[in-house]
Amino acid sequence: MEEEFINKQQIEASTVIEQINLLLPQTQCGQCSYKGCRPYAEAIAEGRADINQCPPGGDEGIAVLADFLGLPFKPLNPAFGVQKPKQLAFIIEQDCIGCVKCIAACPVDAILGAAKFTHTVIASECTGCELCVAPCPVDCIVMQPVPENADNLSKRESSALAKRRYEARELRKAQEAEEKAERVRQKKAALAKKLTSIN
Repeated sequence: MEEEFINKQQIEASTVIEQINLLLPQTQCGQCSYKGCRPYAEAIAEGRADINQCPPGGDEGIAVLADFLGLPFKPLNPAFGVQKPKQLAFIIEQDCIGCVKCIAACPVDAILGAAKFTHTVIASECTGCELCVAPCPVDCIVMQPVPENADNLSKRESSALAKRRYEARELRKAQEAEEKAERVRQKKAALAKKLTSIN
């Protein structure tokens, strides 16, 4: 009976976290001091973070969170940044050296390119998180304002798209790490077998 109660609490907590996550803008920018929107949602649900730490969501996002959680509205905490108009990353292609650092930094796989080749940003996929700007060794990435109604998506649709891309990237990274670990295991096993046969 107690185990059933614990499971029910876990399910309810998970549901609340997911609902909070769905209300966040899914920029995955980390300005809230968490590594993405879901960790921030978990922290809010657990009472470790306040609802006013998300600059991309701004006052509108805080109001939605406050309403959902039954909390009073409070303005954006400036310690986490200021709300800006939506921006997109733009790569000055003639300056790009193809280092792939921006690709590794992008949380939603919105940058196309390969090592030693020019990169470009898929504008419709960019969340404007700015995480690609700092790693660029040649400062060829700039943030540009988004023209109004450029993608014709509502905020909710745009957030849902970004969430799907982020989750797909995280899944791909986990699979790549698993495959790499398996290759290491196989190499170790082959080496051990070889050493055994020598002895």
